Amino acid sequence: MSQLISATPFGYGGYQFNWSQSEKKIARRAFELALTHESNELVAETKRRASQMTQVDHLWDLAEYIAVRRKHISDQYDYRYSVLPTVFATLIKAGRLSENDLEGLNEDKLAEIRRLSRVGF
Repeated sequence: MSQLISATPFGYGGYQFNWSQSEKKIARRAFELALTHESNELVAETKRRASQMTQVDHLWDLAEYIAVRRKHISDQYDYRYSVLPTVFATLIKAGRLSENDLEGLNEDKLAEIRRLSRVGF
């Protein structure tokens, strides 16, 4: 028996969900919450590392650390509606969001986010 969902996957991990205005607000709030926490952690870790620098090589190590984290954040935080279920599932798996942060989204979206957060993708 096949499972029917209202979203149609397309392309690379994208979905054709319809997002109501209230869902868009909930999604934006959750997205910004996770991004703010991650950004604050990056700033704190950068300050910690900078305070321990004693030679120029440490500066280049810090620059590399920041570049790697920037790429990770840029890759992970993609606010296109077609990939938000995947983004939210990734953030839940990473402990950056909880399902409670997404309260108010339609059940079809929540079901897909739950499914994705349980599997590797």
